[in-house]
Amino acid sequence: MDLLMNPFIIFIFGFLFLRFTGKKAVSQMHTFDVLYVIVIGNAISQPIQKNNIWLALLCTGIFVLLYKIFMRLSLHNKLRWILYESPTVLIRNGDIDRKGLKKVRLPVDEFLAQLRIQGITDTTTVEMATLEDSGVLSVIPKAEYRPVQPADMDINVKREYIPIPLIMDGQIINHNLKYLNLTKEWVLQQLELKHIGIDDIILGTYTENKKLRVDTNVEKGQSGMYFYQPGQHN
Repeated sequence: MDLLMNPFIIFIFGFLFLRFTGKKAVSQMHTFDVLYVIVIGNAISQPIQKNNIWLALLCTGIFVLLYKIFMRLSLHNKLRWILYESPTVLIRNGDIDRKGLKKVRLPVDEFLAQLRIQGITDTTTVEMATLEDSGVLSVIPKAEYRPVQPADMDINVKREYIPIPLIMDGQIINHNLKYLNLTKEWVLQQLELKHIGIDDIILGTYTENKKLRVDTNVEKGQSGMYFYQPGQHN
């Protein structure tokens, strides 16, 4: 009985302890995920210390099952508000919420640094900034300070095309060729027209105009202030 109860007790108290430490401690990961990584890492290392591999595997399996159960429960709206923390408002209508910063234990200077990472230098231009349950800072600028969108000017834009990689580090990606109904011979023919060897290609992509665009590792001999490279090798 203890074998079944101990993992459950550890999981629950571990969750509560991580929840108590705050969102900064689980930045970009939910409390469940952090706890899962910590517990699984310790559980699978037990055989090295105690030479009891089957007990360690059983405990690990119980933790995995608990993790799956808690994640499934978190999909239900009524339980989600218990298992997940609500977003904490840090700026509203350009005003910094001191109570919000105190709640998440975030110093003002560190908060300003997080805003600068997102390109925000003036807090008065922010409509709302919230610290999400995952520890990620979400920033919504005021309408007059957000970037202009094509829809604002009634401009119709074409659908975005994502170039499809066909060559990476001198190796042809065969499954992408198959997806595009292309052949290896077509790729080699395109390279021959460009007078480029496949070993010299870092990245080759299939463009919207049905051509092969390549980026090579061959030095282009470019110089000048616009081609400065940091370091002592200039």
